[in-house]
Amino acid sequence: MTVKELTEGSVQLLKDLIAIQSFSREEDRTGDAIQNFFEEHGVPVQRVQNNIIVKNKHFEPGKPAILLNSHHDTVKPNKGYTRDPFLAHVEEGKLFGLGSNDAGGPLVSLMATFLHFYYKTDLAYNIYLVASAEEEVSGKEGIEIALPVLENVEVGVVGEPTGMNMAVAEKGLMVLDCEAKGVAGHAARDIGENAIYKAIKDIDWIRAQKLSKTSQWLGPVKMSVTVINAGSQHNVIPDSCKFVVDVRVNDCYTLPEIVDFIKKGVSSEVVPRSMRMNPSTIPVEHPLVLAAKNQNIHLFGSDTTSDQALMPFSTVKMGPGLSERSHTADEFIYLSEIEEGIKIYIRLLEEVLTKPTPA
Repeated sequence: MTVKELTEGSVQLLKDLIAIQSFSREEDRTGDAIQNFFEEHGVPVQRVQNNIIVKNKHFEPGKPAILLNSHHDTVKPNKGYTRDPFLAHVEEGKLFGLGSNDAGGPLVSLMATFLHFYYKTDLAYNIYLVASAEEEVSGKEGIEIALPVLENVEVGVVGEPTGMNMAVAEKGLMVLDCEAKGVAGHAARDIGENAIYKAIKDIDWIRAQKLSKTSQWLGPVKMSVTVINAGSQHNVIPDSCKFVVDVRVNDCYTLPEIVDFIKKGVSSEVVPRSMRMNPSTIPVEHPLVLAAKNQNIHLFGSDTTSDQALMPFSTVKMGPGLSERSHTADEFIYLSEIEEGIKIYIRLLEEVLTKPTPA
């Protein structure tokens, strides 16, 4: 198919997906639509719950593979919507609808790219495409349960709205639940130990920290206290003060290293909610990055997280649309961005897939 035909099919599929409610953990019907789309194009589908998996026609066992991935779940529409979020509507070249930008546009563009290469022979890599679930909630029944099905994946392209710039690194995310413990007492008397004051000391320590290792692409580790909760009434000295720390970890550190560092610096109890969302990166000499440089694609480091964090191999993140439109009211993507995304994906992968397999 021509790029024009691929684009027309992608736009129609995206319209169909927008019309189907697919909040995280409720993606069964968009999973059905994506499965039907591939089957109508003669592509066999493997399904792991709501994760849709396809591979190229001339898949060769033992050959390294490249993964194309994006997600088909969405957040719930915010209260600022002035349009029906489930009505796909084109106006002045913009396709409006929930999930159009994040990540419907990247998803259908990668699906079109997969179809472009589906029948090709003698490729340097096998190709997988996974349309995954639960990305917006970092769920455990999304890409994580699809990855064990895949063979010899060396590198991944994660479709997220980046303006078709390439993120060659992404910060990891760790949320810490912290609790300063004191001793309750009457506020009128000099008894007790105020947990709020202990928490303030620890929060000041966290705010002042500047870890020594700064990443070329991601800059420093960033720690932010985002929630605090203490006290029951005005005349009781609180014996507990709980606070939450949002930690964005660069590729110079592991998550356990950051936890150990914080625990040594504060008196509060520190408990990570999860240690799954790791920082990610790719060697700058990887063929995918070299191909991007050859095509003057801008390289950058991303502060926001995606399913990259759950992939134990080198990854990049790129796709049509813009990150700042994600989760906004009256979300949209330009039709021209989808067409351009397909063109750039194909050009980029042509250079990688038609070269000899890296040693």
